[in-house]
Amino acid sequence: MSSDDLTREEAAARAALIGDAAYAIHLDLRRDDSFTSTTTVTFRCAEPGAASFIDVAALVVESATLNGEDLSTDGYDGARLTLAGLSADNELVVRARHAYNREGKGLHRFVDPVDGRPYLHTQFEPRDAHLVYACFDQPDLKATFDFSVDAPDDWVVVSNMAAREAGPGHWAFATSPRMSTYVTAVVAGPYVSVHDRHGPIDLGIYCRQSLREHLDPDEIFEQTKQGFDFFERAFGMAYPFGKYDQLFVPEFSAGAMENVGCVTFLESYIFRGRVTESARERRCETILHEMAHMWFGDLVTMRWWDDLWLNESFATYMASHAQVHATRFTEAWVTFSDRWKAWAKRQDQLPTTHPIVADVPDVESVFQNFDGITYAKGASVLRQLVAFVGDDAFFEGCRRYFDRNAYGNATLADFLAALEETSGRDLGSWAGDWLETAGLNTLRAEVEAEDGRITSFDIVQTAPDDHPTLRQHRIRVGLYRTGGDGLEREESVELDVDGARTPVEQLVGKPVADLVLVNDDDLTYAKLHLDPESLRNVGERLRDLRDPMARALVWGSVWDMLRDGELPARRYVALVHANVDGEREIGVLETLLARERTATELYGAPENRQRLLRTVADFAEARARAAEPASDAQLAWARHWAAVCEDPDHAARIEALLAGELVLDGLVLDTELRWTLLAGLAARGHVGPERIEEMLASDPTDIGKRHALAAHASRPEPEAKDEAFQRLVDDQDLSHLELRAIAGGFNRSDQAHLLTPFVDRYFEALPKVWETRALDTALDFAEETFPFAASSEAVLAKLLDAARHLPRPAARTLLEHSDIVRRVIAARACDAGATE
Repeated sequence: MSSDDLTREEAAARAALIGDAAYAIHLDLRRDDSFTSTTTVTFRCAEPGAASFIDVAALVVESATLNGEDLSTDGYDGARLTLAGLSADNELVVRARHAYNREGKGLHRFVDPVDGRPYLHTQFEPRDAHLVYACFDQPDLKATFDFSVDAPDDWVVVSNMAAREAGPGHWAFATSPRMSTYVTAVVAGPYVSVHDRHGPIDLGIYCRQSLREHLDPDEIFEQTKQGFDFFERAFGMAYPFGKYDQLFVPEFSAGAMENVGCVTFLESYIFRGRVTESARERRCETILHEMAHMWFGDLVTMRWWDDLWLNESFATYMASHAQVHATRFTEAWVTFSDRWKAWAKRQDQLPTTHPIVADVPDVESVFQNFDGITYAKGASVLRQLVAFVGDDAFFEGCRRYFDRNAYGNATLADFLAALEETSGRDLGSWAGDWLETAGLNTLRAEVEAEDGRITSFDIVQTAPDDHPTLRQHRIRVGLYRTGGDGLEREESVELDVDGARTPVEQLVGKPVADLVLVNDDDLTYAKLHLDPESLRNVGERLRDLRDPMARALVWGSVWDMLRDGELPARRYVALVHANVDGEREIGVLETLLARERTATELYGAPENRQRLLRTVADFAEARARAAEPASDAQLAWARHWAAVCEDPDHAARIEALLAGELVLDGLVLDTELRWTLLAGLAARGHVGPERIEEMLASDPTDIGKRHALAAHASRPEPEAKDEAFQRLVDDQDLSHLELRAIAGGFNRSDQAHLLTPFVDRYFEALPKVWETRALDTALDFAEETFPFAASSEAVLAKLLDAARHLPRPAARTLLEHSDIVRRVIAARACDAGATE
């Protein structure tokens, strides 16, 4: 274990010894090459005379004093400073010089290529505050914080609390309430801002100067206010931290981060071009997710990272719930099913799946649990929990949990205890089945009928052999029949499913249905298999299904069948083309188009690919031309058309569209759409590097640079692939976003002939990348650059062999890759063996 890791046992021992901490932190940000921190921390020690350590990762610790005495730094190992002979009451002062970061953690420094202005932001989750100041960097050693900052005169500095002094070159902030180190924050630079107020809460929105023209503060403020009204009412508690700033920061490493009163966001939530309503819904979801954390995560914080899942799952669930009840996105549960549950199901079928309550022995293990189990399965299971205990009991339990644990730390047991009190339900067996076991159940209906009437109806539950738990599910069964207004639900029964087979006596004697949905309204977390009659009917009538959630469930079921090797890619594409005109949810439509492309390029048999791509491109062009002018659907189809323009005829028309010679009424050729069109042409070999550089010259921003990096790496030429791969392995100056851009262009599922030689090079490069890059960057490389297009039995064997010789996080990634390779092999065989 690295000394910059921290084990659960070490954290528990330190928490038993150290308490009542208070920090005064001064940062000097006036140099371009490094910065200094001066940390003064007072704290109590439960065992006078004992020894402990404080975390500080610095270029050099310039000085340290403990209780007025110089502290030797001889034992400083670059991550920990030993504290020996502690008193009952202590004052420690540490002055250190630190490096700026380009990998999205600690204090990240970015220089805008548009105007040369520098911008800084911190990112500390799970344990990177000590890259910026000396601290006891673990979530259960909460403390108060006084931040002050020296910065260039023209900068703005923002932190968790409101500024009590703000003048040219110097900023000082009010003392915070008790909070964890990982949610402290400092953002600094010549940011521009817009301000508003909601009741007693001062609101701010910040971005860099070159993006100000694209910021749409009115919508962000509107959704922020809607969120505060909802959460304060639902949680029975006013927002606890005073002001609330939301900052869109360059090269952010995640979607957003819930720093107390100082929430940081990825800049892609500032829209440089026209986006669909789905993108705005996603931004709203993120805004509400981070806001929910102000109560669940920041006010009441997990004791250790074992409960990371509860922190993130609660915020994910509450964001969708708040969207439905407080914003214009009233179909957010459809998006939840289509996006979050689909992610959870993919993750839960991997060989590395794990219980929601995971064992996290050290901080390094946390990186392996920022996954679909932690966020998406956990949130899906919380939705099932709410169905199990009821809305009223759930929210009353939340209110008790917040009241009891405010400004402190708590555990899953504390949360479940509050819900047991308010619901009267014993949640012990529920928690055991849902939280402490891994794997995904499958639900299907077995229906028998005579003379058009149901004679027996059973719900059959199965589980995979390696995770055989059968769970109790609270579900709704819907029977849909074709009528004058389409395929509509005519019968609905809500019940508990428990065990391998559950009879549904209430449906015996009912008329047979055209479609049976055994998880109608998507209350539980399970895989859904349609019965044979329902599957036949949706192939022809899915477009007539009026309920958006029901459509999403069916679309998800047939996609699962494709990935399981049970539905040929060509038939999946045919089903999409026959029914997609009935899809009115733009987010679901965009998911369908992405899946259609994956089905064609990755899961389809190689010998069918060119012909199927032509069919897909013909269909996309026709729908782009026929779509309502300026509609979301028109934009989605135009993007899809560009992404699949394999043959020269389609490429010529995309070229004409890009040049303005072909006009689709209402389609605006803004910068982002022009990059999309050019990227499609570059990846199919229809334009060369000169055209990419011309486009970059017209958009010389860092965002334009990343588009150009991806486009260059996507070109179907051996030289382009070789150059991209070498940069991914060797270029230490790449930011994490630049690395992801290059990897995305390099690793295309339609370029197997070019990527096959990189299978061995990938395995050869992994050890070097692991030694030379930060853990999260090495994980990005391992996850993003493996060439799935080259899947074969031989590649599968190499993956499994390599996994036995690499560090734990890398080995886990390779095992997950092996599942995808198996699925690609099976799906291609299914497609190859299918008749037209």
